[in-house]
Amino acid sequence: MSGVSIEVQLSTLPHSPGVYQFYDADDKILYVGKAKNLKKRVTSYFTKNHEYGKTRVMVKKIRSLKHIVVPTESDALLLENNLIKKYQPRYNVLLKDDKSYPWICIKNERFPRIFPTRRLIKDGSEYYGPYTSMKTVKTLLDLIKSVYPLRTCNYDLAEQKIANKKFKVCLEYHLGNCKGPCEGLQEEEEYHRQIDDIRQIIKGNFKSSLHYFKREMKQKATEMKFEQAQQLKEKIEVLENYQVKSTIVNPKINNVDVFSVVSDESYAYVNFLQLSHGSIIRSHTMEIKKRLQETDEELLQLAVVEIRQRFDSQSKEIYLPFPIALGDTIKMTIPKLGDKKRIVELSERNARFFRQERFKQVKITDPDRHSKRIMAQMQKDLRLSEEPRHIECFDNSNMQGSNPVAACVVFKDGKPAKKMYRHFNIKTVEGPDDFASMEEVVFRRYRRLLQEGESLPQLIVIDGGKGQLSSALKSLEVLGLRGKIAIIGIAKRLEEIYFPDDPIPLYLDKKSESLKIIQQLRNEAHRFGITFHRNKRSKAAINSELESISGIGEKTTEELLAKFKSVKRIKEASIENLAEMVGMVKAKKIYENFH
Repeated sequence: MSGVSIEVQLSTLPHSPGVYQFYDADDKILYVGKAKNLKKRVTSYFTKNHEYGKTRVMVKKIRSLKHIVVPTESDALLLENNLIKKYQPRYNVLLKDDKSYPWICIKNERFPRIFPTRRLIKDGSEYYGPYTSMKTVKTLLDLIKSVYPLRTCNYDLAEQKIANKKFKVCLEYHLGNCKGPCEGLQEEEEYHRQIDDIRQIIKGNFKSSLHYFKREMKQKATEMKFEQAQQLKEKIEVLENYQVKSTIVNPKINNVDVFSVVSDESYAYVNFLQLSHGSIIRSHTMEIKKRLQETDEELLQLAVVEIRQRFDSQSKEIYLPFPIALGDTIKMTIPKLGDKKRIVELSERNARFFRQERFKQVKITDPDRHSKRIMAQMQKDLRLSEEPRHIECFDNSNMQGSNPVAACVVFKDGKPAKKMYRHFNIKTVEGPDDFASMEEVVFRRYRRLLQEGESLPQLIVIDGGKGQLSSALKSLEVLGLRGKIAIIGIAKRLEEIYFPDDPIPLYLDKKSESLKIIQQLRNEAHRFGITFHRNKRSKAAINSELESISGIGEKTTEELLAKFKSVKRIKEASIENLAEMVGMVKAKKIYENFH
């Protein structure tokens, strides 16, 4: 539709459900979206004032659009998902996943073999899955193998070939792992009854197998075949143990998909659980990169369609934490209590655990992404106008009013920048006055940065409550920086966060990463200030010990400490060594004082 203006294209859009595609000047696809009402949705991009920067940038790039009308909203969802995967437009969330998932194959043979595979061949075989990990597949196959003797050879067990005695039983037969259908020692009907039971076990239903084995066990016991009855009892125990471990909710919850979503500023994590007879038979968590500040509802809707398609789910009911538009073909349940609610909460826990694991991995493999996420989260949590890439934190230290000092620590991208830490001796305040001390150091710090043309922080953190915060604000006011730098105070008792001109504190979640960064800043400022204070008191104590000697002043003390490094070595020095530094008269006084 080149040459036709956007206005003309918008005017001809229908009020029908469908999918729209935006293109730039080079006819490159920018975005794919779906809508209940194409005209209303697409027009909104060009009439709304978009707050989010990326949406504004995208709209400026749009030069043409295309649309596809579909019968229903659920058709629009499926088409949108397929187009996103096909074209991977720049402004759509990433749903890419090249992983090849394992399946369990029941081979289309006279005596079917059962094995894991990543390749689906259209030869009439049955495929169950895909499973999200090979470990799950192997556990299930080990269970089946321990209960049912099945063949593992790939012979063509045609009826005529067995009749002609073409094959001989192998070691698996002698080990009891196979009943020898290759020599006609196992009937085809009995073998297929086993396969029927295995199909049910794979689907999470153990009822048929347990019923059969219990009946057989009683029969063998009646016939006085106690050894065979014991073997059947062991099979029952294996199945029951596995069933107990795999059943996590009411067994009546059958053929249900469960979805949940957790998200931060940049990514969302959607967990999927598939339930059959109360057992989780499939679990998967998808990571989605946000592009245009998509809501949790939009992301969950996209993910549900993609995951159900990817794992070929035929479940007729899904449990969700909140309603989303999925059409009328699927029953949607939003549980409020009981077993159904618990399974949604379990799904959310899985999503959160996955998110935490990704955080730990990304922290090691991609520190830039990790710091960007932390900064975006802090900006949101603390209601800042920009990401706090440069943060400074102040803390006062004094002991009974002696040697008052203050510390300023600096974090860049959420990490300590120790070379930029600064100590302050309090100069204008007499006695222990935390408020006045805070006012002094904040003024001195930012007056100097302004004079030297250094970059200012995006956030200042004050260790203390409303009083210390007000004192720091006075200095920013004098320097003309109030409102130009975000500033907060953190009170120790309940970790309350105070904002200027707001008497009501903010309480961040105790597990919040934003709070952890602020606590780390506060603790680092405290540690740095205490170390400086301790050193200063120690030095003052040493100096007073030497200066208390008659005739020994500050200059002599400094010379002696520069030479001998400590009071202990001065005490151990001979008169001759001392005299070389300060002369014999002073040397005698010092020596006699310590001896």
